[in-house]
Amino acid sequence: MGAVVVGYVPKPEGEAAVERGIAEARLRDAQLIVVNSHRGGPGYDDETSARSQGGMTAMEERLKASGLDYDVRQLVRGREPAEDLVAIAEDSDAELIVIGLRRRTPVGKLILGSNAQRILLDAPCPVLAVKVR
Repeated sequence: MGAVVVGYVPKPEGEAAVERGIAEARLRDAQLIVVNSHRGGPGYDDETSARSQGGMTAMEERLKASGLDYDVRQLVRGREPAEDLVAIAEDSDAELIVIGLRRRTPVGKLILGSNAQRILLDAPCPVLAVKVR
């Protein structure tokens, strides 16, 4: 059984990525691995941690209802989210990585997001980017 790896943040783009990841895992009869990765550091305080955990709890309830074989990984260990997603995709022999993208300004469109760009360039498998309007 293959795997579909989803990059999740508790924001609309993360919700869209999980929704599409569920659909892709069903289509491929694959395990769904949902990854929430944060670099940590001074900006990662108790409030940020609580907000992230609340989003993860709600998302995990959604995964239980999907009936899929899934794994949820919440990582705060000093690595960039792109590094974690690519490493997990490599380790799980993923068929697909799903990430969410949000609307950006014209300059933002030029540079994309640094994590999204790194995932697109370094992924060991196809990457599906889901755009949030």
